[in-house]
Amino acid sequence: MKPLRDAFDRVHPLFAKGGILEKAYPIYEATDTFLFTPGETTEGRTHVRDGIDLKRMMIMVVVALIPVTLFGMWNTGYQANTAIVQMTEADVPIEYDWHNTVHTAIGLGHDPGNFLDNFVYGAIFFIPIYVVCMFVGGHVEMVFSVLRGHEINEGFLVTGLLFPLTLPASIPLWQVAVGIAFGVIVAKEVFGGTGRNFLNVALTSRAFLYFSYAGDISGDKVWTAVDGFSGATALGQMAVVEKGAIESLSQVQYVWGETGEISWMSAFLGTIQGCVGETSALLCFVGALILIATGIGSWRIMSGVVLGVIGTSLLLNFVGSETNAMFEVPFYWHLVIGGLAFGLVFMATDPVSASMTQKGKWIYGILIGFMTVLIRVINPAFPEGIMLAILFGNVFAPLIDYFVVQSNVRRRVARYAS
Repeated sequence: MKPLRDAFDRVHPLFAKGGILEKAYPIYEATDTFLFTPGETTEGRTHVRDGIDLKRMMIMVVVALIPVTLFGMWNTGYQANTAIVQMTEADVPIEYDWHNTVHTAIGLGHDPGNFLDNFVYGAIFFIPIYVVCMFVGGHVEMVFSVLRGHEINEGFLVTGLLFPLTLPASIPLWQVAVGIAFGVIVAKEVFGGTGRNFLNVALTSRAFLYFSYAGDISGDKVWTAVDGFSGATALGQMAVVEKGAIESLSQVQYVWGETGEISWMSAFLGTIQGCVGETSALLCFVGALILIATGIGSWRIMSGVVLGVIGTSLLLNFVGSETNAMFEVPFYWHLVIGGLAFGLVFMATDPVSASMTQKGKWIYGILIGFMTVLIRVINPAFPEGIMLAILFGNVFAPLIDYFVVQSNVRRRVARYAS
């Protein structure tokens, strides 16, 4: 690595202030710090020495996302191969696209019991989404950094992985590009860039796609990467019945006329239809342990969301409804279906857009849990609620922290008043 280090040092004067490539310094700095540890040290007497910085923080979040990412690729292929086999047996026509051409060209089949068949087929869908997201979003950040003369921060490494994991595998790639560009520009760069966005960038991107291209990101035909497939997700199934929400999960109707079953265990493990990275509550829990152990994710926020979900679910269970089966869904089902587990671990704990105060984190988390269940139950037309609930919490996070700080100030004034 020394020759490479020497090469970077030789061209550094070209990018430094006064050099002919001064405007491109953010690109040089980003490449240098990605490959090597920064050589600068803090000067002066007053500063904090810590082994954690923005780069290490972002890398640890990516590490925590690896289990759900790998499982998401496998599950995408598993759901698709299962559907292909069953649709073939039922003589339902299937229109294959380039994904299947690539899969077949490398000598793989559609056996849902074969790990490699499932994983590679899912990767063929997910990797292009990830590459498009990183390419477009990364270039948007680079342009703004060059124009402002700022460093290119590592925050997008996380956003660039979170956003693809919240999408269905069948999403058109041009929509991925439009969505991430909108999120980075509107939710982040217009407010000053990394550390100044008050909304979660990945969720803002997904919300834009949801309300702009709802047909490609919601409904019963987008969750499995097979043309002609139709079958409801757990939340979608429960939202269309008037009674017996949980019981209805054993009778999910598919396009070929057969029925399937969604059990609590399959929802917990993640072997169900859904967005690429959101189906496995188990692996989201593994990610939570990594974030908490490294001190990056707030256990207070996570616990607050869970408490909010439990309390609101129990309240609505008690109230009941004659026409809305979602009122009867218990909290332990809410926690494993949809994107709630993924959202509370990786989205709600965003250190920039979440509450900063200790007490505020509890309030912020409980608010998100309350809003998630409320949106799911009261508005069955929008069965998934975690996305809007977190964005709602982001908007109120500064206000929550303000009142917490003011409350502390008033107590101290009263305590030391003479």
